[in-house]
Amino acid sequence: MASIGTFITIMLVIFLFFLLMGAAGIYLLVKVGKKATKKARKVSTRVASHVAAMGTGDAAETERMRLDLRREVSLTRQTVEHALRDGWGLGDLPQLVAEIGAHADQLDAQLGVYAQERRVSAYVDHTAFGRLREHHAKLTTACARIRADLLNDQMAHAAGGIEEIRSRTDLEIEARRRAPDPLDQIDELYNRTMVDRARPDDPR
Repeated sequence: MASIGTFITIMLVIFLFFLLMGAAGIYLLVKVGKKATKKARKVSTRVASHVAAMGTGDAAETERMRLDLRREVSLTRQTVEHALRDGWGLGDLPQLVAEIGAHADQLDAQLGVYAQERRVSAYVDHTAFGRLREHHAKLTTACARIRADLLNDQMAHAAGGIEEIRSRTDLEIEARRRAPDPLDQIDELYNRTMVDRARPDDPR
């Protein structure tokens, strides 16, 4: 009887183990599926934006503004992240770029709504479109100024290193030059003297 009870206990433990493994597998599949779905939606949205930006009219121009804004913000984020990895002191710049990204997301949504309305309606709100253009210009200009400032810092850092390399190169080349042999100099002087003696006197 004891052996039967032990066998049943072992089978229950194995069953619970496989049950837990199955539950963990299902959880992972659901999680991966959600991520894949979210990524697929994002990719499909970007593809739709690229296709819509190829057209003409205000709707297409709005889609181009969305693509341009996303590109500028992405480039600026990459530049700041690169500077942080290099150990630069950036102050509040990373926080500023994060705020720009948040405003850019809001503007992107507003541009998307406007583009959708322009595709289905013949009426144009020029005032709203003008304000969207103004906000777009301010955010993209801010991104460009941040990247230009960081590039200037990078060139300043590089200039110091390049100047140091040039000085070290000059010193190394000078050190590798063979010091003149005094005997060679005496031989050269002797040879010149013999040549001068062998020359005929200049006619007067």
